[in-house]
Amino acid sequence: MLTIGEVSERAAVAPSALRYYEREGLISASRSDGGQRRYPRETLRRIAFVRAAQRVGLTLDEIRSTLSTLPDGRTPTSADWKRLSRSWRPLLDRRIAELERVRDKLDSCIGCGCLTLRVCHLLNPDDIAAAEGPGARWLLDEDLQNEGRADRSADGR
Repeated sequence: MLTIGEVSERAAVAPSALRYYEREGLISASRSDGGQRRYPRETLRRIAFVRAAQRVGLTLDEIRSTLSTLPDGRTPTSADWKRLSRSWRPLLDRRIAELERVRDKLDSCIGCGCLTLRVCHLLNPDDIAAAEGPGARWLLDEDLQNEGRADRSADGR
């Protein structure tokens, strides 16, 4: 069993992050007689899995969901990683496509916040983007933007 300090040092993760991961159900610890956290050694592999999945771009909710597919909270094996990472490919492909759309539109669109009224009054008549809340709305969601254009075309605007 490892102390929180030992796990923190070996995993290069702050103790506060370990406590957070524990609250989120990503790792678990037992308690010593004095109430101190004690982690089994396999927690290091589980943290490595979490950190790798985060670097891939998964949210903690997605990681928790993935880990919940393992029997009895088992630590992921190499075979598990291969299987689970294959299931993330469609998600990553969507995110890559979204980032490519953002990159390609970056020079001409600020996402309708709207600072380009000379141009966006055609794409955002009567400030319809305001109904969706503050900030950029359309830069990241091409499908929504296209739906909005189709709706405006149907209305004759």
